[in-house]
Amino acid sequence: QLQLVESGGGLVQPGGSLRLSCATSGFTLDYYAIGWFRQTPGKGREGVSCISGSGTSTVYSDSVKGRFTISRDNAKNTVYLQMNSLKPEDSGPYYCTRLRALSDSCLDGMDYWGKGTLVTVFS
Repeated sequence: QLQLVESGGGLVQPGGSLRLSCATSGFTLDYYAIGWFRQTPGKGREGVSCISGSGTSTVYSDSVKGRFTISRDNAKNTVYLQMNSLKPEDSGPYYCTRLRALSDSCLDGMDYWGKGTLVTVFS
């Protein structure tokens, strides 16, 4: 059964860090780009970052560039999102999604995604 399961969310103060994990199963991870997106009432769905199947190409939204780092360990079937210097506007549910291809928005070609993990940044 194809699954993507996010974990690692939580409560953190501004300036803090979190590391999100996306554990995948039911498909060959190496063949697919994987993305992270978040959804908030104000901005709707926002692609945060994505990474190619080999891990050699990455994309970041302007809002997180320089603060977030995406990586993957295909041997462990897991993709990570290291989030540093967190801001209150980073709060919301974060989802990982399988992508048919890498794109600037990190949203094109989404076909499966998980149930999300909640990030709350508060002072």
